[in-house]
Amino acid sequence: MVSNTKSRIRVAIQKSGRLSDKSLGLLQSCGLRFARSKDKLFWYGQDFPVDLLLVRDDDIPTMLLDGVCELGIVGQNIAREVQLASNGGNELNMLRKLNFGGCRLSLAIPEDSDIRDANGLNGRRIATSYPALTRDLLNSRGIEARIVKLSGSVEIAPGLGTADAISDLVSTGTTLRANHLVELETLFTSTAALYTSDIELGSEKRSILDRLLSRLDGVLQAEESKYVMMNAPRKALDDIARILPGAEHPSLMDLEGTPDRVAVHVVCREGVFWEHLEALKAAGASAILVLPVEKMLA
Repeated sequence: MVSNTKSRIRVAIQKSGRLSDKSLGLLQSCGLRFARSKDKLFWYGQDFPVDLLLVRDDDIPTMLLDGVCELGIVGQNIAREVQLASNGGNELNMLRKLNFGGCRLSLAIPEDSDIRDANGLNGRRIATSYPALTRDLLNSRGIEARIVKLSGSVEIAPGLGTADAISDLVSTGTTLRANHLVELETLFTSTAALYTSDIELGSEKRSILDRLLSRLDGVLQAEESKYVMMNAPRKALDDIARILPGAEHPSLMDLEGTPDRVAVHVVCREGVFWEHLEALKAAGASAILVLPVEKMLA
C-alpha cells in the first residue's frame, strides 16, 4: 500500500535485534496500529498517519539524514557514529531519550597487557566497530590511537595480534572474559532514543509529529509513575505528601462515618518502594494500594 507522504510521516525501527520488540511496543503503546506488508519491511499505519519502516539499525541514521524517513528509533551509539562519519550536511537531532536499550561502549585490554589506563593507549592499535566515535572520544582527551575498523568479532582481535585493545559494546562482560580481556574503562553510555534530522517538515507533518510526541511523553511519564490510593488521617496529610516521591496535589474524599480520615488518591512521578509504604503505614495510612499507570496526558 502506498501512502501519501505529504500528510504522513515514516518511523524507521530495527527489523530484528535487541531494540526491535521494544520499539514496536512503544509505538503501539502510543495507540499506533499497523497493517503488515508481504515483504514485512513497510507497515502502513491504520489509526494514525504514521508508517513504519523495518530496517537494519545502522541504516536508520543515514535514512534520516537522507530524508527517507522523518523519525527513527536507534541507539545513541549508532547515531553518534554515523553523524561523526558523515561528511557534513544534515544533522541528527535527538527528540526523546527512551527507557530501554541501555549499553556502554568500553575499552578492553588483554589480561596480561601492560596498559594501565586509557592514556596508555597513545600510539596503540584499537579494534572497534565504532571507529569515528572511538576516535572522537579519545581525541577529546588528547589520546591518539591507531584505530582498526572491524565489522564484527572485535573481541578476538587482540588474540590474533591485530590490535592491542578493543572498543566495543559491553553488557555483562561474559564475552570479554571468554576472550581473556578485561574492561579498562567506559567511553560512552547509550540508550535507545527517538531521532529526527534537521530537514524541515511541512505544517501537516509537523502537526502529526507534535501529536505523536505528546502521546509518547504520556507513555514515558506513565512508565515511571504510580497511582497510589490509601485511607489516612487528615492530620497526617502533610507527612504523607513528604513521604511520597514526586507526588502531585492529592485528591481527597471524605470517608463515611470517619470524619477524621479521608481517602487519598495521588499520582507519583517517581518509583514507590516498600520503604515508602512502610513509612505511610507508620504515619497512620491504611488500605494502601499502588497501581501502574497505563497512559497519561498532561
